[in-house]
Amino acid sequence: MLAIFHKAFANPPEELNSPASHKSPKKPKQPEETLNDFLSHHPHNTFSMSFGNAAVLAYVRHESQPSINQRLFCGFDDMYCLFLGSLNNLNMLNRQYGLSKGSNEAMFVIEAYRTLRDRGPYPADQVVKDLDGSFAFVIYDSKTGTVFAALGSDGGVKLYWGISADGSVVISDDLEVIKEGCAKSFAPFPKGKQELYSV
Repeated sequence: MLAIFHKAFANPPEELNSPASHKSPKKPKQPEETLNDFLSHHPHNTFSMSFGNAAVLAYVRHESQPSINQRLFCGFDDMYCLFLGSLNNLNMLNRQYGLSKGSNEAMFVIEAYRTLRDRGPYPADQVVKDLDGSFAFVIYDSKTGTVFAALGSDGGVKLYWGISADGSVVISDDLEVIKEGCAKSFAPFPKGKQELYSV
């Protein structure tokens, strides 16, 4: 998965700005170059979607047999979710939120996020507390102009984030794409932590 949120839309955390990046001969790339690298690393079964000056989402389906770390993309009501991994308690969560048995992890995460966003007073990060499994996801809510990303605390799925040449936030499970695109300004995404950016 790859998510790029342009600087005009989301400001990256200061901790990702590495002073070594300015002294390194290897410079960060522009977001378009990072997207092209991701697409070239995964030439088959790749999908990308651009949202003007705000965001780009891309994902690649598994080419071989399904694995425990499935890759999903889902969009509903101006909310878009990239999901990697699996939830052990998906059936129970679907019942709890009134979703059909056929709803996958990406559909559930969007619905849970939307329910908590619209019905408050619970913060959107309440979604993560009930999830059991190895997972990472990024939700882009184009209606409210927010990004919600989370990584499961069990360490079964890896996720990285960094800063591109123009200051955009880049999130991906592909370490090589992050290293190439962000030079020294990248780090593992914090386990069990969620980040919320607003316009």
